[in-house]
Amino acid sequence: MRALVQGLAERIWQVVHEARGGAGHHTVSGRYVDGTTLGGDAEFPVDVLAERATWDYLRERGETVAVYTESEGLRVIGDDPRHLLVVDPIDGTRGAAADLEMACVSIAAARFTASPTIGDIEYAILKEVKTGHWMYADADGTGIETGGYTGPPLPRLGTTEDPERMFWSLEFNGHPARLMIDAYGHLIDASANRGGVYVFNSASFSISRIITGQMDAYVDIGNRLLRDHPETEADFRRVGHGSVLHLFPYDIAASVYLAERAGVVITDAYGDSLHDTLLLDIGPANQRSCVAACTPKLHQALLSQIRW
Repeated sequence: MRALVQGLAERIWQVVHEARGGAGHHTVSGRYVDGTTLGGDAEFPVDVLAERATWDYLRERGETVAVYTESEGLRVIGDDPRHLLVVDPIDGTRGAAADLEMACVSIAAARFTASPTIGDIEYAILKEVKTGHWMYADADGTGIETGGYTGPPLPRLGTTEDPERMFWSLEFNGHPARLMIDAYGHLIDASANRGGVYVFNSASFSISRIITGQMDAYVDIGNRLLRDHPETEADFRRVGHGSVLHLFPYDIAASVYLAERAGVVITDAYGDSLHDTLLLDIGPANQRSCVAACTPKLHQALLSQIRW
């Protein structure tokens, strides 16, 4: 399974990299929407390319395995698979479409049961689309393994405890801007000068930057706002073009596993574990929120200071 997960990540990266002509080249046509995914998110040509590479590689390998991908949902190769692969071939489509750094191949593997959850994950890898750098962990080892990163070994978490000095990322895709600013605009104001505020549109990239020490925190609070205030559903569907677009299981499956192994404090926006998230359910009731931070004190400050 380790070889399958790592080999699949490498194949997706190679296909996308080569289709762009290698380093320093970019296909402008990749910036235009090509359709919609199963969950209702916009699908770009780079998504289609990566989805095809995923399926082609797994069919070539001939392994008996179940696989869930962003666009195609659940498919099975062979009979009676023991493992489920949860694959977001490109998490951070918009970054990849613009040839920016904030996009990852995200793959997690869990035992294939009737109701597998994030807590059942045993293997996980993130591979950066732009650089090819990767981080990997599994249930057989301790900590995380990496490739391509320079400097001290990962994880290298920050020590920030003050929200005014945090470097953090947040989410706007499918999230009404007014609701988001009402909730954490004061934190943006407090940290934009002494720290830094970023919108990466990739949960995997955002969470992995805490592991690398480049970011201190990540928040995606849309799903808690919807749960606490059901009357906001129309607003969320308006900006989601009819769909609720919060964190799908495949968005965070690999990054949550890696973050926990790295010592990141990561929960939903209520402060609860994400382990009970069903891996095969993309409905609004199973979509999640996320608050991740490099220190427990910063994590608690975010939970207490966001205006729910």
